[in-house]
Parts: sequence; C-alpha cells; structure tokens
Amino acid sequence: MSTGSGADSAPAPISNDTTANATDAATAPRAGSRDTAAEPRAGMFRSLRVRNYRLFATGQVVSNTGTWMQRIAQDWLVVSITGSSAAVGITTALQFLPMLLFGLYGGVIADRVSKRKLLLITQSSMGLTGLVLAVLTLSGNVAVWHVYLMAFVLGLITVVDNPARQAFVVEMVGPDDLRNAVSLNSANFQSARLIGPAVAGALITSLGSGWAFLLNGLSFLAPLAGLLLMRTRELHKVDRAPRGKGQLREGVRYVAGHPELIWPIVLVGFIGTFGFNFPIWLTAFADKVFHGGAGLYAWFNGLMAAGSLAGALLAARRSTSRLRLLVGAALLFGVLEMAAALSPAVWVFGALLIVIGTVGLTINVTANSSVQLATDPLMRGRVMSLFMMVFMGGTPLGAPIVGWVTDAYGARLGFLAGGVISALAAAGVGLMLTRAGGLRVRIDLRRGHQHVRFVPRQRDGEPERLTAAA
Repeated sequence: MSTGSGADSAPAPISNDTTANATDAATAPRAGSRDTAAEPRAGMFRSLRVRNYRLFATGQVVSNTGTWMQRIAQDWLVVSITGSSAAVGITTALQFLPMLLFGLYGGVIADRVSKRKLLLITQSSMGLTGLVLAVLTLSGNVAVWHVYLMAFVLGLITVVDNPARQAFVVEMVGPDDLRNAVSLNSANFQSARLIGPAVAGALITSLGSGWAFLLNGLSFLAPLAGLLLMRTRELHKVDRAPRGKGQLREGVRYVAGHPELIWPIVLVGFIGTFGFNFPIWLTAFADKVFHGGAGLYAWFNGLMAAGSLAGALLAARRSTSRLRLLVGAALLFGVLEMAAALSPAVWVFGALLIVIGTVGLTINVTANSSVQLATDPLMRGRVMSLFMMVFMGGTPLGAPIVGWVTDAYGARLGFLAGGVISALAAAGVGLMLTRAGGLRVRIDLRRGHQHVRFVPRQRDGEPERLTAAA
C-alpha cells in the first residue's frame, strides 16, 4: 500500500458535468492512485494466501463464535430476568452508547499507534468481560444491572477495537485485496453466527447462560495467538498520523467534504439505528408471536447468519463496490423487513430472515469497502471510526425507541417501522447521490425501453443526453 503522504489516494471530486452514474462516479478512484488495484486478482478466497491474514481470520472465527454465543445468552438472560423487550433494547443501547459518545476518539488513537499492539490490548480486555459475566452467572449472583454494566464496558473497548481492526485489514493484505478481505471478514463473522447461536441455544437450555459466557471469554485466546504469531515485516507499511491538535475536527471535515463518503455513512447510520435491531425483534417474535423459546430465537439467528454468509461470499466475488448497489440493497432491505413483519407463519418469517441476512450483509460490505477505498490512508482510522460510530453508535438512540414500540404496540409494528424508515432513508440517499453526480432519474414505461436510468441533468439551452444507464 502507499507509504507516502497518502494524498495521491484521495478520491477525485464529483463533477457536475459527469455523464456516469452518480454512484459509480462517487466510488471512482483518482487515476494513478496507489491505493487501488487496476486489475484485482481473481479468486473468492485470494486474501487467504497471505499468511498474516490467515492467522487473523483463524483467530477471528473462533472469537466470533464465542461472541455470538454471548450475544444470544445475554439477550435471553435479560428477557428471563425482566420479561421485557425494552430491557433487551437498553442492554443493546448501553453496549453501543460508547461508540456514539467516543467513537471518533477511537479513530484518532487507531491512526496514531500500532494497530496490531492495540488489538492485543482490546482483544484481551474483551475476553475478560466474558469471564466476569461467566463468574457472576455460574455463581447465581447475576442481576440485570451486571449485564448492563458489562455491556457498557464492552462498548468502551469496542470504541478502540473496531477502527483498529477495520484499518488493520489493509496492512495485512494491501490495497489490492482489501475489498476481498473485507468480504471474507464478513463471511468469517457470519460463519461464526451459524455456529454460535446453535451452541448457545443448546447450552442455555441444558446448562444455563453462564457456560456460554465462559466459552466466549476463553475464545479470545485464539485471536491473541494469531496476532502474536504474525510476521510484522510482512505487514504493509502505513504512515501513522502524528500527534496534533484538531485531528478530530480534521476527520469530520474530511468526510463532510466528500459526498462519496458522507452519504453512505448517513445511509448506514439510519439503517444501523432503526433497521438492525434484530435482538429486540427476534426475541419478541420467538417469545410472543410464535411462542417459542431460546431454541427458536437461536434458530432465527442461524437463518439470518446463513443468508449473511451467502451475501458475504457473493460480495467476495465482486471486484467493485458501486454505491448504486448499496442504495438498491438498502431499499430492498427495508421492503423485506416490512414483509417479514407481516409474515403469517413461522416458516415464512424464517425464509425472509435468510434473504434479509443476505441483503443486510451486502449493505455492510459494500459500504465498508467503498468508504475505505475512497479514503486517504492517513485518515482511514478516523473515517472508519465515524463509519462505525453512526452504524453502531446509532443503536443507543434507536434501540430503546424500537424496544418501547415493540412492547407497547407489538413485535409486528416495531419490525414494520424499522423497515419503513430503512426504505425511506435509502430513497433519500439515492436522490442525494444522483444530485451530487449531476444526474437525475428518468423513468420510461414503454415496452422495449429501459424503464429506469440515470441521465445528466439538462442545462438551459442544451439537448438532453442519454448516456448513462442505471
């Protein structure tokens, strides 16, 4: 990757005269950029050829499995203690509140220090939170405020861990394979999501939640071993941002000045705040709509994981990340959530969860890789911290609201509201991206004609050009 100042990898500005699709123009790198490969290498699993990344991925699949076990156990423990969907929402909100409050500071730290050393500290700390919950639960002394506190502490650690982990990927694989590695990271996470909930469901019903917390704490030994075994000389050199005043404001100004960054971040902010509250909705549907138990909740999570894994593998095959794909996937995501909210039977609901998982993962990977590749390497930690702050940090705002709506008006209406907001956000961001690219949508319903396409705005006195198709 680039070892210089990084200025030559900044994205080109969007011209009002462009005739390309706005979302394509938004992601087009500057010619000659060293941070983007002209001819990406083929292969769905090509990033795994890199030894350091193999070690990283192996450790992450183990710890991710433990993380999903703890998530299921945590949500079900809160429901068991309180009987309230709003309490699950509070737990989720506390876990992501630190990201909302301090997320940008985590990016500043990640840009200044060695990301590998930083991850050794954060991953160790995450393992300790699982062990503390295990001791409290297995001893029979756990109370809901203990879960709240550990969720908040875990959120504080995540403030630094997330941007460091996101930005460390390019140091392991280089810019040529970044998009593929981001997709494989998501596939890794979703593979663990298939295993973790199933194991957690069995443990909860047979032995109790404490064993799930214990295994999660121990699972962090795997990523720690992977980080320690890496060959640091094989990491791609990245310049670190020097200490200085105003670096936080500099990161915000940088994002605000680039439409190809700000609008995807706005979109994932809306979807993360209102569309990704699945712990609330799935516990409510499993318990109150379809009258199941922890096993049904784990099964719902497994179905979503299967769809998400498929979406991650499909994303790994793609060599580009178009923002029109992001907008289209977000719009479809909202529609699918509305359909799931109205599902008349459990098998229909389960089938829709698979598709929702696929589309939701497409949103995540496309937004993540597009934002990373369009960012100056010196700013990547701060930009990714802002990305994660709005994606995950919006949860403290949305989760209590969604939990209250779900408790007061039912799980179906809560899920339906999340889908409506996601779809409206996708439509609004799509409109802003077309305006930023100097385009407009043209609809032609005549038979044999392309029904929807993007065309340049017609200037006064100029004939309309029809060079861009959606």
